[in-house]
Amino acid sequence: MTTDSPHNLITAERICVRFGGVEVLHDVSLFVRPGEIVTILGPNGSGKSTLIRALLGIIPVAHGHVARAPGLRLGYVPQKLAVDRSMPMTVRRFLSLPVRVSDAAAAEVLRRVGVEGLEQRQMAALSGGQFQRVLLARALLSDPQLLILDEPTQGLDQPGEAAFYQLIEAVRKQTGAAVLMVSHDLHVVMAASDRVICLNGHVCCEGTPRVVSNAPEYRALFGLGTKGALALYQHDHDHAHDHDQGHGHDHSHPHQTHEHSHAG
Repeated sequence: MTTDSPHNLITAERICVRFGGVEVLHDVSLFVRPGEIVTILGPNGSGKSTLIRALLGIIPVAHGHVARAPGLRLGYVPQKLAVDRSMPMTVRRFLSLPVRVSDAAAAEVLRRVGVEGLEQRQMAALSGGQFQRVLLARALLSDPQLLILDEPTQGLDQPGEAAFYQLIEAVRKQTGAAVLMVSHDLHVVMAASDRVICLNGHVCCEGTPRVVSNAPEYRALFGLGTKGALALYQHDHDHAHDHDQGHGHDHSHPHQTHEHSHAG
């Protein structure tokens, strides 16, 4: 895979990340070009969130390197954000952390993400979907060229999840921002992505959604149960495959319930 194009917004070249003596990521290379939506998929413990933190420079890499386009503007929606319910925090105040924004800018960005009029609502009182949209609104205030989202739909039901991904696609069309998403909610993500990277400590496979969905490495990780990963993406294939392929991964949980742990 060629990753060193000068047109890439962000590039990882053969990075390794270790925690103690354990190598969590091995020889991972990826890139994101302007305007594209790239999704990183992987089972629990596959290193998805670790990879995002390495790309953002939050944790160091043991080998390899990460390069960002000069002056790259990043917007980041984290996997989890704890709000202290004992400390009042309105949506309006949250949007001005850490950089103060005008009332007009706050109102406009809330309108863009579909939660206009929530400025005086307490963050702790928001629904799951409202909370994620406010996180996205704050990320958009920096006018990002690259929007990085780490499992942005965890805790949302299927309609809320689908609506959020439609919102991401609309943001991409409006702003031209590229999007790098991390997820294991496969059924909607596949249809929303230009490229998919399948991660399990290393890059197992990557390509367009259709190419990845047919890769044996992908099937070994996720299986293709009758109502599983690609039911909403790929209607023209028989999904009756044997889940037990000897790789030690538990596929017994139905993807549509979204009751899995999100330790990335």
